[in-house]
Amino acid sequence: MISMDNAVAIVTGGSRGIGLAVARRLVEHGAKVCITARDPEVLAKAAVDLGAPQRVEFVPGRVDDPELQDAVIARTMEVFGRVDMLVNNTAISPVYGQLVDLDQNLAAKIMAVNALAPLSWTKKSRAAWMGEHGGSVVNIASIAAVRTLPGVGLYGMSKAALIQQTAQLAVELAPRIRVNTVLPAVVRTRMAAVVLEGDGERELAESYPLGRLGEPDDIARAVTFLLSEDAGWITGSALVIDGGVTLGGVM
Repeated sequence: MISMDNAVAIVTGGSRGIGLAVARRLVEHGAKVCITARDPEVLAKAAVDLGAPQRVEFVPGRVDDPELQDAVIARTMEVFGRVDMLVNNTAISPVYGQLVDLDQNLAAKIMAVNALAPLSWTKKSRAAWMGEHGGSVVNIASIAAVRTLPGVGLYGMSKAALIQQTAQLAVELAPRIRVNTVLPAVVRTRMAAVVLEGDGERELAESYPLGRLGEPDDIARAVTFLLSEDAGWITGSALVIDGGVTLGGVM
């Protein structure tokens, strides 16, 4: 079993779905975690369920807000004394439509949350602890970054930028900091709910070679490994976690 005793992680979007599953896995493996998300009530409940206040802290806010970023890192350092791991999980996909028709202001917001915010979180975690002591970063991308998918072109574009960011930072921050990314296909979360209505989930799952959609814990297990010392010689990787769908199925 992976041991993360005494390690400390920050997980964005940690109140639901993949982020919550990652935070739970890290706590189970011995880590202390600070989670953040927009909804204060949902975030507080998640923190209590995970083990607050002994092993879990939480700070609500918008992931692309520099003041929130500073507050989370300051709180984590104050309470736990270090920041060894960072999971950039928060993402938005608030529109559905052709890339050329999207409002530019909305496009800028998507890029700010999905691509630029992870860069800022990584920079600040490096300055607070990782630059001197080492650490590990995992970015949550998507197979939408490597396939053209109807209606979510800008989301895919933002995730493609995140994959390139991962590779660039893996080189720039080595050898002290490892940076990796995972590329999930459809995972049964609130974000995917509109795709799964009615018979949507059954029909979609039938197109996956492994016969089912992803669960948040499928992603959390891989993220936990990449954060851990068991992955100590892995950096700059883009791990596809998709039930085999990119081998020829239809997402």
